Amino acid sequence: MASKWGGEADSQPKAGVEAWCAFRLALIQFHVSSSKSNNVDRACSLVREAAKQGAQIVSLPECFNFPYCLKSFPDFAEKIPGETTQKLSEVAKECNLYLIGGSMSEEDAGKLYNTCTVFGPDGTLLVKHRKIHLFDIDIPGKITCQESKALSPGDSFSIFDTPYCKVGLGICYDIRFAELAQVYAQRGCQLLVYPSAFSLTTGSAHWELLQRSRALDNQLYVATVSPARDENVSFVVWGHSTVVNPWGEVIAKAGTEEMILYADIDLKKLAEIRQQIPIFKQKRSDLYAVEMKKF
Repeated sequence: MASKWGGEADSQPKAGVEAWCAFRLALIQFHVSSSKSNNVDRACSLVREAAKQGAQIVSLPECFNFPYCLKSFPDFAEKIPGETTQKLSEVAKECNLYLIGGSMSEEDAGKLYNTCTVFGPDGTLLVKHRKIHLFDIDIPGKITCQESKALSPGDSFSIFDTPYCKVGLGICYDIRFAELAQVYAQRGCQLLVYPSAFSLTTGSAHWELLQRSRALDNQLYVATVSPARDENVSFVVWGHSTVVNPWGEVIAKAGTEEMILYADIDLKKLAEIRQQIPIFKQKRSDLYAVEMKKF
C-alpha cells in the first residue's frame, strides 16, 4: 500500500463499509533536510498528496522539520503554538483530516521537549504529546545517546478522539515501555501511533519486534513513522515505517526511501480478534494491574 509522490496507492478505501469500521491511514516517510522551512513546506505538500489518496489520518515522522541530532534541538526549537504548528493547523483544515505532526523541538519555560502535536479537520490543536521516555542508552562500540542531557521528559498520556476510534500517541523510545501501550488500550484506544527515528543498531534488532509485540499484547493497530534514511547525516535512521494489525501481522511496510505508506485500518477485524481471543475479559485483576497514576 505504498506509493511514490503522485502515484496511485495499491488499494482504495473499502467501499460499502460503515464509517466506523474502516479508515485510511497514511504515514509520510521523507528525507529531512537542514532547512526547517523547506521541511515544513514539503511535509504540507505530502499531506495534500495523502489526502488525494483518501487518507483520513496522516502522520509525519519524528523530528520532521530538522534532522535528528541532540545538538540541533536548541537551534530548531519553537514555542507551541508557533510558525511550524500554524502551518500544520492550516494544512489539516485545508485537507479536512487528522494530522499527527510527527515531532519537533519545543521550547517552554527554558526547557526543551521532543513534542508531537495533533490537529483536527478544523485545524484545532487536539493534543500535545511530549516524549515521556528519553533515549538514554549505551551499547559499546555501536551507539551511545543521552537525550536527558538536552531534553526534558513529558509527564502525561496523550489520546485524541476521531469518528473512527481513539488514538494513543508515543514518540520513538516510548514504544519500548509496554505499560504505556497497556494504559492506552485500557482507555479505549484502537490505534497507537509512534513517530520514530530508530538508529540502525536498534532498528535492525527491535523495530518490527516492538511494534508486533505492542499490537499483539493489546489487540490493536500500531503504526510507526520514520524519516527516510539519509546516509550523509550524523544520525542515520532505520526507516521502514510500518503498520501492524491486532493479530500481530505487518500489513504495510516501507523501505528506507521516501514514500507515503497507506494502510486501511479495519476496526471490524479488531473487534473479531478481541472476540475470538478475549484477553481483556480474562485478565486477573485480582493478581496484577497496570496503574495509571496521572493523565
